Amino acid sequence: MTRRTLILLILGLTLFASACTSAEESSGLGEFPTTQIMVGDRAMTVAVADTPEQRSQGLMGVTDLDGLDGMLFVFQTDSGVGFWMKDTLIPLDIAFFTVDGEFVDRLTMEPCTADPCPTYQPAGPYRFALEAPAGGLSFVDDQTVLTYSG
Repeated sequence: MTRRTLILLILGLTLFASACTSAEESSGLGEFPTTQIMVGDRAMTVAVADTPEQRSQGLMGVTDLDGLDGMLFVFQTDSGVGFWMKDTLIPLDIAFFTVDGEFVDRLTMEPCTADPCPTYQPAGPYRFALEAPAGGLSFVDDQTVLTYSG
């Protein structure tokens, strides 16, 4: 193998590795498992955040959902904790549901550009919170049921 061929091979492998890394980092969602849920009569494919670390990360820094419809935050017990948009780059809708999948509340959240970031507080306790790009949950109302079999 000539020196020139070796250099071209190394350069090609470096560019390939860089492209793969960029694709994985473009959404930042590679570490989250995905699943399909039903929201009313609509099937949605979502990333699942079911650990404290994943829920803390959420959609921070994400500009492209990479074909996903949103992110489902799953809590082991009922929660009343509000959500905030620190370091979140896209406007989001969020819908909250009980352990039985019953609707609690729906809010629209704007990216936070300066501290302190506002907290978006649901109307009551919830077990699931579903985030989607703003407008993506406009069909959700007090008759909507979430079905998740995680």
